[in-house]
Amino acid sequence: MKRTAPRTTLRRLMKQEKPHLRMAANTDLLVHLNVLLFLRRLAEETRAKAFEDKSKIIKPQHAVAAAKVIKLKSRGSCRGRCASKR
Repeated sequence: MKRTAPRTTLRRLMKQEKPHLRMAANTDLLVHLNVLLFLRRLAEETRAKAFEDKSKIIKPQHAVAAAKVIKLKSRGSCRGRCASKR
C-alpha cells in the first residue's frame, strides 16, 4: 500500500483554516484523496495540452492552461442554461 500524508499534519492544517468546524474522524483521509484525484486530473490535462501544442516536453504554461480548464469544469457547465430544467 502506498504511503499517505501524515494525518496529524492534515488535521492541523484544516483546523488552522476553519477552526470553528467540527470534522468527522475520516475527513483528513477524504481531503487527501481529493488532492490525489486533483493532481491526477491536472497531470492528464497538462499532458493533453502539451500534446495539442505538439510539444514533447510539458512546460509551465501547459500546467497553467490545464488548471484553468479544470477550474472551469469543476464549477459546472450549466452557465444559466439549466434554469429551464428545474
